[in-house]
Amino acid sequence: MGIVDEDIERVRSEVDMVAVVSEHVPLKRAGRRWQGLCPFHSEKSPSFSVNAEEGLYYCFGCGAKGDAITFVREIEHLDFVGAVEKLASKAGLTLRYTDRNEGEGRKQRARLLAALEQAVDFYHQRLLSAPDAAKARGYLRSRGLTADEVRHYKIGWAPDAWDELAKALRLPPQELVDAGLGFLNRNGKVTDFFRGRVLFPIFDPQGAPLGFGGRILPGADGPKYKNSADSRVYNKSKVLYGLNWAKTAIVEADEVVVCEGYTDVIGFAAAGVPRAVATCGTALTDEHVKLLRSFARRVVLAFDADSAGQNAAERFYAWERTHDLDVAVAALPAGVDPGDLSREDPEALAAAVAGAVPFLQFRVNRVLEKLPLGSAEQRARAAEAAVAVIAEHPSDLVRDQYLLDVAARTRLDVEQLRALARDPKRRADAARPSGGGRDDRPTRRVRPPAVRTGPEAEALRVLVARPDDIAGWLRPALFADETIRAAVEAFEACGSVRDAVTWADEADPGLAEVLRQAAAADSDADAADVVARLVEEAARRVLRETEAEARVAEDPLAYNDVIVWLKRELERLHDEHSGFEVVEGLLTWLTDQPEDAA
Repeated sequence: MGIVDEDIERVRSEVDMVAVVSEHVPLKRAGRRWQGLCPFHSEKSPSFSVNAEEGLYYCFGCGAKGDAITFVREIEHLDFVGAVEKLASKAGLTLRYTDRNEGEGRKQRARLLAALEQAVDFYHQRLLSAPDAAKARGYLRSRGLTADEVRHYKIGWAPDAWDELAKALRLPPQELVDAGLGFLNRNGKVTDFFRGRVLFPIFDPQGAPLGFGGRILPGADGPKYKNSADSRVYNKSKVLYGLNWAKTAIVEADEVVVCEGYTDVIGFAAAGVPRAVATCGTALTDEHVKLLRSFARRVVLAFDADSAGQNAAERFYAWERTHDLDVAVAALPAGVDPGDLSREDPEALAAAVAGAVPFLQFRVNRVLEKLPLGSAEQRARAAEAAVAVIAEHPSDLVRDQYLLDVAARTRLDVEQLRALARDPKRRADAARPSGGGRDDRPTRRVRPPAVRTGPEAEALRVLVARPDDIAGWLRPALFADETIRAAVEAFEACGSVRDAVTWADEADPGLAEVLRQAAAADSDADAADVVARLVEEAARRVLRETEAEARVAEDPLAYNDVIVWLKRELERLHDEHSGFEVVEGLLTWLTDQPEDAA
């Protein structure tokens, strides 16, 4: 599937290569060629050359080369079809597609993006001038945002009425629903998705609006934050707020700062750090990291990495290895919001990013800073705790460098620490609290309790926080973690987390701990998104088990129909045309499977 070859060649031949490149690189004529500084690597003397007649470019400094399509793909991080479409649009060329459905799908996407663009303008103008937005304007001023920032980031206000946007845009109801801007109420009438909220538009890297992050005003009823639900154009696990504004600075610095809030991104830019982005109501995902790696090699975390440390460590180290990147942590003052710090002390915020340290160093420093080092016993306990953290890193060479550092800081023999790092049983024994006097009490629990992560744990948190949103979807077949499955069943049987914890304290203390963590964590995750992820993971588990059975079966072909069907449905899960019916179909199928087959 794709664009007709003749149309691709027409784009290559008719597009003005010099005009395309000049949008990003100043060019000067040099004989029959055009020259400029290469946009793909740092240089002081121009080595980037454009051949206007042939429509080609080449860099003699880094070897970058290609045609107009390649240039747009590389500079704007688009796929092949997206680059061709962008160039064709600029040149006024109409494209044909090899698959009619693909062409229709792209036309529909274009309509939804146009609807979102209208919504951005509607909400933004409403914030700037409408009387009902006065409190929203006051709130933004109280957070230190200037009028220029409000205009630059297209911040908006969703009026507290049922269908103001729907009436203003006058678009087909289904188009509003598909764009994530509305939903159909019980009477079949379209209702605005956002009401009574300050809205931060979320754009793709090229500046096309995909959705919104909504913040309720202080004192109003409802969840504090509400983000666009996943739609045909918006997937919160793949988008990052602010990347459209920050990408040039990110490429220039080869570094991106990742924070948690929309106002944090704005605050970093105000403090002279214009390379910050934020996740949109979800943890940093592999898709986010893949996207960021196409812009920069260094990722600086500007949120509370201490609390995320133990549970995120494995993912961060895997990302460093898989994507060849460096993960560092900004030294932010404890408990300080970056957005607030940008107004109170912008130099301190910029310094925190400049002084960012590698993720493992951050964790080791936190351990050694929290524990006393006055006596020999205290230094030994601190070293043991630090070694436990270091031992999680997958690289022998990296681990040894940190062991040398810990040995120096605790005045202990590095060989003893190396032996401890190699012996998991000794590390576990060292982490156990010992009985004794007062000096033992502050260090009995050096490491925080393990907290489960992933879709199953998120589903439990949503169930505890908003049972009406998800209870009917949670079937036993969706859970591989027996403790979480038991927690879901206990909650549903008891009717409240308090009663479930009381029961579990007697029956299974570990189960009670999981329930307590779910109750304490809360969740604003979208229930439908969580169910979809649960269903996908469960289906992939069954697929792996079925394929494994087929490999050793006397008649492997007996498994073929199930394997082919599962693979097709898993692919359809990510097809923007399939919708939630695939999730429902897979859920029904998984529920109907015998327990020993799930």
